[in-house]
Amino acid sequence: MSNSQRNRDGEFTRRSIVMAGAGAVLWTGLAGRLVQLQLFEGEEYAELATENRIRLDPAPARRGVIYDRFGQRLASNKRNFYVLVVPEETDNLEGTLKNLARYIPISRTKHRRILMQARQQAKFVPIPVADDLSWQDFSRINVHAPEFRGVYAEVGELRSYPMGAAFAHTIGYVARPNREELDNLIAQEIARLQIGPDNIVARRQVQSRMQRIYRHPDMRLGRQGIEQFAEPYLRGQPGFERIAVNASGRIVDRLPSDDVAPKDGGDVVLSFDAEIQKFAIARLGEESGSAVVMDIESGELLTMASTPAFNPNDFVSGISHTKYNDLLNNEKKPLYHKAYDGVYPPGSTFKMLVAAAALEAGVAGPQDRVMCRGKTRFGGRDFHCWKHGGHGVVNMKSAIQKSCDVYFYDIARRVGVQKIADMARKMGLGHVYELGMTGGNKGVVPDPAWKQAVKQEPWFEGETLNYGIGQGYLTTSPLQLAVMTARIAAEKVAPSPKLFIGGAPSPDTGAPEYEPLDPEIAKQLRAGMYAVTSEAGGTAMRAGDVGNGRRLAGKTGTAQVRRITTAERATGVIDNKDLPWRLRDHGLFVSYAPADNPKYVCVVVVDHGGGSSAAYPIARDIMEFTLNRDPASKTTHKVASPMAQDETTRVDSEAI
Repeated sequence: MSNSQRNRDGEFTRRSIVMAGAGAVLWTGLAGRLVQLQLFEGEEYAELATENRIRLDPAPARRGVIYDRFGQRLASNKRNFYVLVVPEETDNLEGTLKNLARYIPISRTKHRRILMQARQQAKFVPIPVADDLSWQDFSRINVHAPEFRGVYAEVGELRSYPMGAAFAHTIGYVARPNREELDNLIAQEIARLQIGPDNIVARRQVQSRMQRIYRHPDMRLGRQGIEQFAEPYLRGQPGFERIAVNASGRIVDRLPSDDVAPKDGGDVVLSFDAEIQKFAIARLGEESGSAVVMDIESGELLTMASTPAFNPNDFVSGISHTKYNDLLNNEKKPLYHKAYDGVYPPGSTFKMLVAAAALEAGVAGPQDRVMCRGKTRFGGRDFHCWKHGGHGVVNMKSAIQKSCDVYFYDIARRVGVQKIADMARKMGLGHVYELGMTGGNKGVVPDPAWKQAVKQEPWFEGETLNYGIGQGYLTTSPLQLAVMTARIAAEKVAPSPKLFIGGAPSPDTGAPEYEPLDPEIAKQLRAGMYAVTSEAGGTAMRAGDVGNGRRLAGKTGTAQVRRITTAERATGVIDNKDLPWRLRDHGLFVSYAPADNPKYVCVVVVDHGGGSSAAYPIARDIMEFTLNRDPASKTTHKVASPMAQDETTRVDSEAI
């Protein structure tokens, strides 16, 4: 063998040894790594793999139920079948929507809105495509679900109002959060977490989390009424749910989520009696008006009916522009809470307060007499009584009984504007009572200071005469008239009106303390109100009998909405029935019963009803129904207060 051959063989042997050694090292390393991965790090990587197939989905809290005093549901929750799409998981969002429209209704407007929303927000945030679906539509989309990537058919909860329009104005309604509301919620959460303006990453995390939660198809926020006022209490604390998904993103399992789960909202019990409310609405019928029933001893409101009304269920998933405009343009104002937000000249229902002011000031006594010839002259102008020929000689009781305007012109001028205004405020007018819902109108209790501030004019004495019969600048709400009537009827201090009696604490009404009327003054007013309904010549004789030997005491009122000219008086005042509806007088009636042992107050206002004769028959029937039910004598529904939300249980951005 030549030297060159031997050298080549030696070189090959060395290379083989090197390669074999390198291979051994490589295989030893691979084997060691496999051992490490399997035996020492297997659990850690298994956990990471699990996390890759688990995601946190937003989970709105169960919204609190609103009950009446006996446990009837006024606002509750129902199953919601919905479909949503995650833009980043779809192959083609527009194409996906077109295909979906073959199985569930998606309008062109909705189609465009979804595409716009997808451009404006993060691609991973789900977008609702349709909700409140029928079972048939939901079943159809589930059958075809495997055809669509990034589309999810889910079951959740949606707000429901079992009694429809009956409590719409007080309960309010819920709706999807708008952009402004969402921005406010994000700002509040950033402030709560004390995230500074320089911490951009944390602020974006909060924004992303809040968008995911509040864009959820089940998420709604309160609009109007109790739903809005008690929103944080009713809404609870939104959270998340852990779900397992496969490689295509389909849900394969729902996993324990107690540590990030939502906290249910609190339930609420209201003082309303749903049966009285429904009866009042039925009795008002086609009228535009309101009825308030209140327990004199407790101040609990049993009814705050307002007609016509709207169906809050129409707003939960979004009301159409056509339907909303119909409500907005209806001359009977179905969106308006007439019992709480509505203000009217109280007309002759105010005369008791003028009498009380005169008695308290000592300028008129119960037996002082005034001659009514149908009008009185003051300042070169005639002030007319409603009865053209006059009432003849009247005293305080008969003036209330017959509602004599001339008598009250006279004593109003004698007692003066300021004392009348002071008495009106003392008896509950001119104040917004905080009941735990949005809205409320304090009306106007005018005096010289008010007129100077608002009108930049002095007070004229002729205006005091109009004040004496509840006209002029004076306006009150039906709720305020109920408070006034309760304070007249009560043997002791009548509490402020109250609506919340369980669950959430009743808010402070903010009503100032008041000194009850002198018992002798109250006695004179009650005698006049009894005569209105139960003695010959009373303006509401047909309203006195409320069954079983019980009597109702009350006061009629007619509030003009137009000025009657001298020329019209000369030729004859046009009858209300011959006027357009919007120019007819309002009809009012305030009452309490039983007359000999006052327990309940009932106030009815009929908008443009043509006078008090439209109001007092309705009030009489509502009062009889209330007395027969006697809700104050029965046990009320109880709910458990929700557990306090511990800050450590809240789902913050750090937990996601």
